[in-house]
Amino acid sequence: MESYLNQNFDVKAKHSSEEALEKWRNLCGVVKNPKRRFRFTANLSKRYEAAAMRRTNQEKLRIAVLVSKAAFQFISGVAPSDYTVPEEVKAAGFDICADELGSIVESHDVKKLKFHGGVDGLAGKLKASPTEGLSTDAAHLSQRQDLFGINKFAESELKSFWVFVWEALQDMTLMILGVCAFVSLIVGIATEGWPKGSHDGLGIVASILLVVFVTATSDYRQSLQFRDLDKEKKKITVQVTRSGFRQKLSIYDLLPGDIVHLAIGDQVPADGLFLSGFSVVIDESSLTGESEPVMVNAQNPFLLSGTKVQDGSCKMLITTVGMRTQWGKLMATLTEGGDDETPLQVKLNGVATIIGKIGLFFAVVTFAVLVQGMFMRKLSTGTHWIWSGDEALELLEYFAIAVTIVVVAVPEGLPLAVTLSLAFAMKKMMNDKALVRHLAACETMGSATTICSDKTGTLTTNHMTVVKSCICMNVQDVANKGSSLQSEIPESALKLLIQSIFNNTGGEVVVNKHGKTEILGTPTETAILELGLSLGGKFQEERKSYKVIKVEPFNSTKKRMGVVIELPEGGSLRAHTKGASEIVLAACDKVVNSSGEVVPLDEESIKYLNVTINEFANEALRTLCLAYMDLENGFSPDEAIPASGFTCVGIVGIKDPVRAGVKESVELCRRAGITVRMVTGDNINTAKAIARECGILTDDVKQLRTTFDEVVAVTGDGTNDAPALHEADIGLAMGIAGTEVAKESADVIILDDNFSTIVTVAKWGRSVYINIQKFVQFQLTVNVVALIVNFSSACLTGDAPLTAVQLLWVNMIMDTLGALALATEPPNNELMKRLPVGRRGNFITNAMWRNILGQSVYQFIVIWFLQAKGKSMFGLDGPDSTLMLNTLIFNCFVFCQVFNEISSREMEEIDVFKGILDNYVFVVVIGATVFFQIIIIEFLGTFASTTPLTIVQWIFSIIIGFLGMPIAAGLKMIPV
Repeated sequence: MESYLNQNFDVKAKHSSEEALEKWRNLCGVVKNPKRRFRFTANLSKRYEAAAMRRTNQEKLRIAVLVSKAAFQFISGVAPSDYTVPEEVKAAGFDICADELGSIVESHDVKKLKFHGGVDGLAGKLKASPTEGLSTDAAHLSQRQDLFGINKFAESELKSFWVFVWEALQDMTLMILGVCAFVSLIVGIATEGWPKGSHDGLGIVASILLVVFVTATSDYRQSLQFRDLDKEKKKITVQVTRSGFRQKLSIYDLLPGDIVHLAIGDQVPADGLFLSGFSVVIDESSLTGESEPVMVNAQNPFLLSGTKVQDGSCKMLITTVGMRTQWGKLMATLTEGGDDETPLQVKLNGVATIIGKIGLFFAVVTFAVLVQGMFMRKLSTGTHWIWSGDEALELLEYFAIAVTIVVVAVPEGLPLAVTLSLAFAMKKMMNDKALVRHLAACETMGSATTICSDKTGTLTTNHMTVVKSCICMNVQDVANKGSSLQSEIPESALKLLIQSIFNNTGGEVVVNKHGKTEILGTPTETAILELGLSLGGKFQEERKSYKVIKVEPFNSTKKRMGVVIELPEGGSLRAHTKGASEIVLAACDKVVNSSGEVVPLDEESIKYLNVTINEFANEALRTLCLAYMDLENGFSPDEAIPASGFTCVGIVGIKDPVRAGVKESVELCRRAGITVRMVTGDNINTAKAIARECGILTDDVKQLRTTFDEVVAVTGDGTNDAPALHEADIGLAMGIAGTEVAKESADVIILDDNFSTIVTVAKWGRSVYINIQKFVQFQLTVNVVALIVNFSSACLTGDAPLTAVQLLWVNMIMDTLGALALATEPPNNELMKRLPVGRRGNFITNAMWRNILGQSVYQFIVIWFLQAKGKSMFGLDGPDSTLMLNTLIFNCFVFCQVFNEISSREMEEIDVFKGILDNYVFVVVIGATVFFQIIIIEFLGTFASTTPLTIVQWIFSIIIGFLGMPIAAGLKMIPV
């Protein structure tokens, strides 16, 4: 079975080929209800529509760019546009409508942009200030929203409960049973009259309705869970200026006229225009499929929603939002296409297909044997040409039994149990500060063999402060000196240092709406800016004193950032650079000494500074070097900032403490067979020191290998201190974000940026996998016993002990209720003591087959013993003896499943009651099953073909079921 599944039902956790997705769909046979079975699989036709839309966008944008380039050459000769402002727009106080704004950006229409007065002119017509942003007045924002729309995409409406009822009714086998029930009602009433003749038919109808409503309720609750999770996924914020203050705002609250601040890694949240910025490079591949990045500047100011900032930073003016953007239209189509199905869902569809075919075969043979037995009886009595109403009903009952065998045999709930378990796990993980954006991430984390963790903010607290410095060649303990450090730095050097800190930064010091000073930026920038403030610097004054000529933002390739400013004295130019100490220091040939003088950087000074850098690094400090150079030969903004010839001002050591609990979590991963690797851009000595604090580097690991295997430190020239990590080395890994930049691309977002939460995700992933295995083990046991009992009984006695109504109840126990009970088990610490399961590992393990076959043999022997000796054993005789025996068999069978469900909580451990009360869903399901079984036996005999049992027979049924538990415990002691 496993080789067949791996060959035909194997897909990747993400980015599976269309061929692979089509292949398994085509192989799925014996599907009772396609609407339900494939509810959580991707809609490939919608995917093709989205791909076609991308191609159209690509062509439209290509033409728009060509037209805009041509327009630049003839712009002076273009006649004014004939645009007229709509009256309702004028009445609201604006001078441009949403459609006109949309056409400018989407079409890259330079002519229209020029006609409206460029970017500043459009801002004026939108009544927006490029410096102050929009007013925060609620009435004003509401009016703007009514006129220009909201920044949300069209979403499919939440299905009502009755839609799920209707979908549950689409089950082909239930429809056939419905027809059987209708015919049974007609024939029964015609032959036996009302109400006696209606009992069998109404019993089947009631069972069908019960199955439908329980299924629909489960599916509806699941859809509500996913809707709640979708809301959490969409909590994305951006930096916006409103009423003159920078603040975080949800992207869904953006309006035309808003001023948004973008940096490397940000997704453009709406269509708009470039206002100001430096070195902005945009990746438009998500919208157009075009891999070549686009430079955005004052000459090409168009920014499209859904694209990403690949380099640089800027301010943009929002012009078009929501469904008026091409991204909005594309997202609506992609949403209909749905997410890729998970590997486990596909594999269980394969299991369901195999078992379904076997079940269909048994159903056909069972029906044939029952009908053949009936014909043989009639032939022996010579009545084969004479048919009574009772015989017609008997034939109909045989057909209903065969159909119900298909209902029981086809485990339609297997793939849906995965979704149920994943939805439950995702909801619980939200409480544990982990937001899962893609279903497959849960599964993959359960099989992960390697966690490559970012250092900053994940292994560490991300609360950075400058604790040591080497300014003007003097090493100082900043943490202890505080503001007194200012007096120990020569005045000329202090001026240079403050100038460097406040001008060469991606951060900002602002006064918030409460009148308090607030530092905006990355933790590293915040730490440096705090140092500048403690040295007596004033951010706004510094920024106003110098004109910025060029900015080169920090990126992970260069590992440094730079700025060129124009000095007020004589208009001379100065470049400042800041970055990884070893890289910036290598670009320096001079240094500021302890007297504040610039002197050549000789070998002795270089050695001193390198020793200082290593000392800081060995104390687990992140080191940065600040340097400058005067550009005496002039500078053009089109040139790159020089890479050498700088003067070193100083080196700072930044402390980022290791999070509490990280060391324990790393050790837990090691015991669970998961290798933890730390990925950082820091100096290798800093990386090693922090890795030791975290327990990633230990004495147990060979030192020659630890440097390469456990710490991946990316150096300035783009190379690693580690070999390439191939898929075979890593096993399985998923994209996990701690940072705002990565959230859009991530599969799992760690909301508290804590490594311990990543370990929690791995634990939940393993829990999902194990829970589905438990459910499969339980369901296959019921399948095997129900099939063999009815088939063998039909062959040997010409009768089936379990009726259609009873089989429908059994189906509900093992399908919907079983999934609720076993697929929602919370994780325990024992899960992290096992080795991870590979993607191609056997899903149905030898231990599972041992448990399935052992329990099946026990239950089959018990039922056959009752069929052979039950009447004499309990002294049953008279016309109702067969009904009484079949009721007893049905009751024993159900209680065997109840106790087998409890045994299935652990596939290897003997103690199955441990933590049982922690899962209230399990307790409720077991209690409900027993309660309704009593009702069916004692009060619904007319419809369920049962009769009340004596107290002795009830105790016997419970004992028979309970005996399955010690047998299950004994089976677990057999090595496999």
